[in-house]
Amino acid sequence: MKGFKIVFWILWRIWFYVLMAIPIVIMLPFLVISILSEKGYPYFFKMARIWAKFILYGMGFYYKVKREQKLIKHKSYMIVANHTSMTDIMLTLAIIKNPFVFVGKKELVKIPLFGFFYKRTCILVDRNSSRSKNEVFKRAQSRLNQGLSICIFPEGGVPDDESILLDEFKDGAFRLAIDHQIPIVPIVYPDNKERFSYTFFSGSPGKMRVKVLPFVETNGLTSENRKELRDKVRQLIYKELLEFEKKDSKK
Repeated sequence: MKGFKIVFWILWRIWFYVLMAIPIVIMLPFLVISILSEKGYPYFFKMARIWAKFILYGMGFYYKVKREQKLIKHKSYMIVANHTSMTDIMLTLAIIKNPFVFVGKKELVKIPLFGFFYKRTCILVDRNSSRSKNEVFKRAQSRLNQGLSICIFPEGGVPDDESILLDEFKDGAFRLAIDHQIPIVPIVYPDNKERFSYTFFSGSPGKMRVKVLPFVETNGLTSENRKELRDKVRQLIYKELLEFEKKDSKK
């Protein structure tokens, strides 16, 4: 039985990368045209959402979303969520219709095909370089000024220790949200670690629950409030993750 599971996980992981490539190859000419200028980004974003849903359904995932508040069309937001899986990217694209730009780690550039577009459409950060972090801030400001939203996983990466429910948050997302006086959209992903974690021999098809919490307003806040805001949003997500764990333990 264990041998069967290992074979399944190997083939399933390979299938994930095949699924990543298929829609990119099919839509390649349109994707290339859409990234020739920043004005084309909303069209690229629509194709990215198709790509994301193709992967999720192709992997046998289905998602159920509970929204306590809905995004307003053509309004900018700071989208934040807990980060435990590469599928966090796809799931965020699938559930959010407002065009947004990811701030993400530069290591994903190495993935064939995906990395080409990732490098040209996302804001990349080298977490070991203070200069890179400053550049990220400037690029994010530019995107917000264009009316787009920003998505940041404020843990700054996926913890190596998978027993950590929610790592500490970095300040960047909250500093940007305050500077631009835009609402923060906290999103909770309780199942993504179980469905498709970074541990190779793990995961399974199944349900991915999503909860979009009430937005946290930043009107009237200043940079002096960013740590307080950061801790408040983290506590909201953490509390909700604990609630999901509590419900699951009763089943």
